[in-house]
Amino acid sequence: MKGIVTKSTGSWYEVKSENGEIMLCRIRGKFRIKGIKTTNPVAVGDWVDYHLEPGKDTGVITHIYPRTNYLLRRSINLSKQYHILAANIDQVFVTATLIQPETTTIFIDRILVTAEAYNIPAVILLNKVDLLNTESLQHQKNTFIEIYQTAGYHVLEVSAETGFQTDKLKELMTEKTSMFTGHSGSGKSSLINSVAPNLNLKIGEISKVHRQGKHTTTFAQMYDLDFGGHIIDTPGIRGFGVVDMKPEELDSYFPEIFEHKQFCKFNNCRHIKEPGCAVKPAVQTGDIPLSRYKSYLQLLDEIENDLGPYR
Repeated sequence: MKGIVTKSTGSWYEVKSENGEIMLCRIRGKFRIKGIKTTNPVAVGDWVDYHLEPGKDTGVITHIYPRTNYLLRRSINLSKQYHILAANIDQVFVTATLIQPETTTIFIDRILVTAEAYNIPAVILLNKVDLLNTESLQHQKNTFIEIYQTAGYHVLEVSAETGFQTDKLKELMTEKTSMFTGHSGSGKSSLINSVAPNLNLKIGEISKVHRQGKHTTTFAQMYDLDFGGHIIDTPGIRGFGVVDMKPEELDSYFPEIFEHKQFCKFNNCRHIKEPGCAVKPAVQTGDIPLSRYKSYLQLLDEIENDLGPYR
């Protein structure tokens, strides 16, 4: 039988058949290590073949179909391995907040770079804009939006609390398989509930001590949308490391750096101290935001030294 993986809890997977039936499945040990270097060889969004185990009401996954794309990150405890967050995605929504908690630009940039590398369109959702009620916060918001619009990304201001522009979010999600990711506490589940209240996802609170979100989603899961399409909710993550990327490729995954690097004197310019570099002058003029350039340098250092983001 053929089906799509809709939930992963580590050892077991829920697989939905083409006629809509759900079966709990596992994978055999030999299959688990066969040429696969991830902590989870099967991911939500994978199309698989499976069969019913003799004398049981559970199944065994026997084959994974080729993926059109996938989004992955370094495993927190196993920095030399990586974890596939989801597969076969039409778009990824990066949920960010400026306060309660604050999402760092390097965290956002890690996700965007990975999405670029695997050809997944990304949209940035700036959530909790109803809390940005001072002049300084409004200025911070405008600066944030300008940074990512300069890079060519769609930034949508939203508020799960007030429903601001969630109708536009719903339009973007219609008839597509969308993945939501972001820091714990950024409001992923609240936003999903605002456009698909029938899902009634669990919503966490913000820690008063660290102003960070408490994990509510503990595993990835795919949901059907009654207005067409699917949504994949992933656990809130505090670190996101790029993997399987060469240093000379990195500048191609920053669209605004890629636009300027063609004018560098040397094809192998790393945009640090090389003569005739066209990127550094663009940083000085503001055509390339400084925060994005700093993210590029930090990721380049991590890739060249094989370091994860958990230093």
